[in-house]
Amino acid sequence: MRIDTNRTTVAGLIVALGIIYGDIGTSPLYVFKAIVGTNPISDLLVIGGISCIIWTLTLQTTIKYVILTLKADNKGEGGIFSLYALVRRHARWAVIFGMIGGAALLADGIITPPITVTSAIEGLRTLEVFKDLDQWMIVKIVLTIIAGLFFMQQFGTVSIGRLFGPIMMVWFSMLGVLGLMHVSDDLSVLKAFSPHYAIELLTTYPQGFLILGAVFLCTTGAEALYSDLGHCGRSNIRISWIFVKTCLILNYLGQGAWLLTQQGQLLPKDQNPFFTIMPEWFVIFGVLIATLASIIASQALISGSFTLISEAMRLNLWPKLKINYPTEMRGQLFIPGINVMLFVGCTAIVLIFQESSAMEAAYGLAITITMLMTSCLFAFYLYTRRVRVSWVLMYLVIYLTIEFSFLFANLVKFVHGGYVTVIVAGGLFIVMLVWFKSRKIKNRYVEFVRLEDYLPILQELSNDTSIPKYATHLVYMSSADNPKEIEHKIIYSILNKKPKRADIYWFVHVDVVDEPYLSEYSVQTIIPNELIRVEFRLGFRVEQRINLMFRMVVEDMVRNKEVNITSRYESLSKANVVGDFQFIVMEKFLSHDNDLPLYERMVMRMYFFLKKISLSEERGFGLDSSYVTIEKYPLVVAPVTNLQLRRIIPS
Repeated sequence: MRIDTNRTTVAGLIVALGIIYGDIGTSPLYVFKAIVGTNPISDLLVIGGISCIIWTLTLQTTIKYVILTLKADNKGEGGIFSLYALVRRHARWAVIFGMIGGAALLADGIITPPITVTSAIEGLRTLEVFKDLDQWMIVKIVLTIIAGLFFMQQFGTVSIGRLFGPIMMVWFSMLGVLGLMHVSDDLSVLKAFSPHYAIELLTTYPQGFLILGAVFLCTTGAEALYSDLGHCGRSNIRISWIFVKTCLILNYLGQGAWLLTQQGQLLPKDQNPFFTIMPEWFVIFGVLIATLASIIASQALISGSFTLISEAMRLNLWPKLKINYPTEMRGQLFIPGINVMLFVGCTAIVLIFQESSAMEAAYGLAITITMLMTSCLFAFYLYTRRVRVSWVLMYLVIYLTIEFSFLFANLVKFVHGGYVTVIVAGGLFIVMLVWFKSRKIKNRYVEFVRLEDYLPILQELSNDTSIPKYATHLVYMSSADNPKEIEHKIIYSILNKKPKRADIYWFVHVDVVDEPYLSEYSVQTIIPNELIRVEFRLGFRVEQRINLMFRMVVEDMVRNKEVNITSRYESLSKANVVGDFQFIVMEKFLSHDNDLPLYERMVMRMYFFLKKISLSEERGFGLDSSYVTIEKYPLVVAPVTNLQLRRIIPS
């Protein structure tokens, strides 16, 4: 059951803490360490850095996401693909923003588990007994935690998920209390609430503008606020954010006040202000709580990646993959292929960078691109809702300026490891682009014919006893949106390839709609008990279990006496035996008789490669393979026209 987006409940607030604030909530583990870096500690660096953090959390997270973007809910659901679904009927070109943003979000996600878990485990060095803890040992511990996390995905998180909220409540309370304990170390840190110090740091400090790349780490989890709208509800997110933001700012102020007592010094490489402000007796508990919080942050990101890919599959932006549903809880899903991809990516990040400080240098570049894409889509969403153009332009100017500033500051990270996430994002984008473009190319070949022109011959074939019966009920999956049309290849399959006589022909069409959880169908009886069309209208978050859904439709029609599904063989009809159902799935292959331009040839070859390693058509539709016949047919999208062939007469 989804939470009402307009209702605030205690349970909803606790769930919000456990689900959506993992990434942004664990940022104090590494943000200040990244801001200070190898620079001498100074008033301007510390106070200006906190000022940048406060105003980034205010402008970027609070105003853009919590106040504005959360309004763009798609029947209670959020996220970049939900936003694209809201605007795609007004502009098909908006798909490019969705693909770029989705790919970048997935790519940057592979670095979140490594950086949060590594930062937490490195906190052990704050204790005297672990001061000389070998970095390779830390890497082993981190890899063990990450391996366990990905292994547990197949079983679902419904049982341990109930603990996420209370644990994160403890985490944020700890952040606030630790910060409050140290604000009094130097009360001048409170000057950071003035944006003047942020501007001064960025304009007068040597390479001050580049510090924005480190500051940006405090808001990388903002996209999760919107993506998890359907799980938590708008009101719950907005109310809980007040508590979360307060605790975050208090902790940053506490870290900053402590740093001001170390002016002129360099921060030791293995020292993290987050753990240094803890009482020594509490460090071991702090590391444990931080590790749990980092695991929850990673879990939220992994679950979000599964949801993102499942949406992309329904929107025809990603190859079909196997999806498991480990629990009965709505929204709980597991995609083995994506789980392996993320695990390999996270493991590689840990082994390549090893230290959290090295990961900080690579983190945040790709997510900036996602935020830019969200800004563009949301601006177009406002335009489609007839918001005044001046307001839309003002929104674009403000947020494109902020986010391009972050992007330019983060570009420095490219050579320090940011290239890893950019390359991964590029690869994911190419997969989406190929899948989308190939569909456009294939549509040139799909020829639709008027169904009424073939009704007489289909009726005659059905009653022609001289032809062996192929099946009592023959079911074709059709892509024709118009109920009066049918693909020519289906007619060819029935009449020409090998005549397929059946008592009843069924044409089933699946229409993926913009509403996330819509699940309805309509039936058109073209010829009673001989030719029937069924159309399913399913939301982009609904699993396409066509085998089960079609059975429910048939049972409903039998109850209403709209169809007789009893076998028409004399011996079986006397016993009221139900006739057999046979599904025909038409599988395409690229014909050699094509003359495509180089770009389109490459797209189609890559498409068929992806198709080989992805889920088959029948499994993608959720059909039972024992009732499915696969028919292969050549895809000729650009017939060869310049073939020269001359006949000669033998002498």
